[in-house]
Amino acid sequence: MSRPLRLALLGLAALLLLPGLVAVLGAMPGFGTDLPPYGALINEIGPKERHVANLVSAINFDIRGLDTLGEEFMLLAAIAGTVVLLRGSRGKKATDRAIRLPGRPVVPRAEAVTLLCRLFGPPTVVFGLYVVLHATVTPGGGFQGGVILASGTLLFYLGEGYAGWRAAIHAEWLDALEGGGALLFTLCGLGPMLLGAAFLENTLPLGSFKDLFSGGLILVANLAVALAVFGGFTQLFLEFMEETRAPEDDDASSEEA
Repeated sequence: MSRPLRLALLGLAALLLLPGLVAVLGAMPGFGTDLPPYGALINEIGPKERHVANLVSAINFDIRGLDTLGEEFMLLAAIAGTVVLLRGSRGKKATDRAIRLPGRPVVPRAEAVTLLCRLFGPPTVVFGLYVVLHATVTPGGGFQGGVILASGTLLFYLGEGYAGWRAAIHAEWLDALEGGGALLFTLCGLGPMLLGAAFLENTLPLGSFKDLFSGGLILVANLAVALAVFGGFTQLFLEFMEETRAPEDDDASSEEA
C-alpha cells in the first residue's frame, strides 16, 4: 500500500471517528459534579467485599476483570504480530555490531550516561516491584509496574551497551513471561469455575483491608498482568533494537552503538 493511500485511509478514519469523539466529550460530566452512581457503588463494595483500598485494581481485576482479560490478549496479539513482522524479514539471529550508515559517525557512549544508568537502573526496578506489589493498597498495579520494570531494562541497555544487554535478555524468557502471564490470568477465571464458582469469582482468603496481601484472587491476576506486560514490552524493545544490528553474515566492521 502506497504512502498517499495510507494517509488517505487515516484521514477517512479520523473523519468517521470525529463525531463520536465530539459526542463523548460533550457527554462528560463537568469538573466537581456529584459522583456517578457507578462510582459510588464501587466505593461501597471495594473495601467491604474485596478488602481493597485501591479501587482501580478492584475494577480492573475483579469487577470488570473479563474486560481486562480481553485487553490482555489484545496486547499479546499486538506484540506477537510485531515480532512476526520484524523477525519474518530480519530473522532471529543478529550480531553485536550496529549497522553503519555511510557518512554517519558513531558517537561513543558518554561516561556520565553509563554512571547515571547504573545509579538509577536498580532503583527503577525496585520501584517497579513496589508498584506491582502494592496494587491493592496504593495507586499502581501490574500494568504500571510492568512498564516500569521494562523501562529498567532500557536503562541497563543505555548504561552497558547492546552486547551486555543482549547477553542478559533472552527472547525465549520474554515469550514465557508474556504467554505465562496471559495464561495465569485466564486460569484466574477458569480456576474458580472448577470449584463451582463464577468466572473470576474470588476463592482465596481476602486478607485484611489496607494490608499488602489483601484482595484474594486480585493479587494473582495483578501478578499475571505484571508478568505479561514486563515480558511483552521488553520483547518489543528487543525486536526494535535488533533491527539496528548487523546481520550475522555481514562481515562489515562496525563499532558498538
